[in-house]
Parts: sequence; structure tokens; C-alpha cells
Amino acid sequence: MRALVIGASGQVGGALCGELARRGHSVTGTHARVAAPGTVPLDLADAAAVERLIDGLAPDWVFCAGALTHVDYCEGHPEEAERLNRDGPRAAARAAARIGAGFVFYSSEYVFDGTAGPYAEDDRPNPLSVYGRTKWEAELAVRDALTRCLVVRTTVVYGPERQEKNFVYQVIRCCRAGERMLVPADQVSSPTYSGDLAAASVELAVLGATGTFHIAGRSVLDRYRFAGLAAQVFDLDGTRLEPVSTASLGQRAPRPLRGGLNVDRARRTLTTPLRSAREGLETMRATIAPQEKLG
Repeated sequence: MRALVIGASGQVGGALCGELARRGHSVTGTHARVAAPGTVPLDLADAAAVERLIDGLAPDWVFCAGALTHVDYCEGHPEEAERLNRDGPRAAARAAARIGAGFVFYSSEYVFDGTAGPYAEDDRPNPLSVYGRTKWEAELAVRDALTRCLVVRTTVVYGPERQEKNFVYQVIRCCRAGERMLVPADQVSSPTYSGDLAAASVELAVLGATGTFHIAGRSVLDRYRFAGLAAQVFDLDGTRLEPVSTASLGQRAPRPLRGGLNVDRARRTLTTPLRSAREGLETMRATIAPQEKLG
């Protein structure tokens, strides 16, 4: 296929580009602020620029992984969050529809309120935050724009990442520096290995699947347990990891607490394995060890 990955310099987009190339597909990736090798600049909030790029490339599939993902920042900047998380994907989906391309939109566990997880695809969304609301509104917008549409919900994505920003890298840095790290023990979720998310996404596109799929890891555990597991797998001293309540952190945006994603639909449909948290962390360690920057 000819694929366009919007947000290729980010964690999910970078994994997608790698997976598409590995499978022999032609891929063009975009970046917003931080360039990655071979990517082209694109402001997802610029509908005209999005449309020009899609019209010019004429991809078979558009993977829309670009987003404003800083949950607390979104809470204080709702209009910017709406432009990037809802309006941009809607413009991209409409452009994809005009040329007959398929469209994959990446959504989040945060469309749910976290009172009764793990959630299945057909459970009723009830977002608590601006970030969650804009993701849910984007789901509705892209579904309305075209029929060749895949909505992929995921959560707590980790794995090798050029910018080394994800939660596991944060844990590694704190443990190696001997710094105290406050980790919520009441936020339950499904940590997702980025390579599995990318492989499952490409497999769904190749299958011509449409609709909503939850792509996440098999394990459902709280952030503190996940941080401790990461320290264990990377042979680090995790004694400075401190379990706390989410409320005590005073974060601007509310978080879903009893979350997680039910992945039964994906496991029935796909051959791509969805790894447990331990399996994913072990794979991450083996992958980054040869070129590790963290010492």
C-alpha cells in the first residue's frame, strides 16, 4: 500500500512507519514540531495543508496518529485541543474520503470515565477531560466523514521511542538517578507495547477492516505496579518509586481510574500478538539495549 502517517515523529507514528516499511509498504510520514528522518512538515490544525498533502500523495491508507496528547495542557487550552484532536482529523478524514482512501484514527481509553473498566468497544463513552472529549468528538467526526474508517483506541503506550518521553523512559531515568517518583496506585489501565499497536494497525488495514477496535496490552494493572515491573525488567532499584493517590497529585485534568481496554475483538480478528506488560517491557529492553542513551 501507499501509506501516509500523520504524526510520524511521535511514538505511535514512528512505530507505524517502521512496521509499514518492514512489510514492504511505501510510507510518507509527517511531523509537527520535532522532525524525524524522512518526515515532511505538517500542521494538523491547518485543514488546507492537510487536504493538499493527501490530495498530492493519494495514499491508499491514512494513519492519523498526530494529536495534542498532554492531558493537563488540553484541559487549560480547550480550543487548541479541539483544533488538533478533533478538527484536524476530521479534515484529514474528509480528504481521504474524496480520494477513496482508508482512514485509521487513533483514539484513547480517556473517552471512558473509568468507573467500570476494562472497557469493550461498544461500552458507552463518557469522557471526563477535555482531552477525552476531543478524542470522542473526533471519533464521531471521522466516522461521519467516510465508511473506510478504523477507530483504534489504545492506552499507556510504551516502547522504543526517538524522543524517549513515554512513561517507561521516565521510570528508567528516575530510578537510575535515584530520584523519588510519585506514581498513582489507583489508575488501572492496559499498558500497550508500541510495536504491537503498529503491527495490529497495519494488519487491520491490510484486512480492510472498519469500525472500532481496542488495541492494547493483555495486562490490566495500575501505574505503580507497572512502574515497579519496569524497574524489575530493567534491573533497576525501584525503591524510590512511591505509590500515591491520583487525587494527591493535584493534576488539572481528571483521570479515569478503573480503566483498561478489553481486547477480545482484536484477538479474535488478528494474528498479531498483544503482549503482556512483562513481555512488552522485556522486548523493549532487548530492542533499546544496543543503542541505549540512558547509560
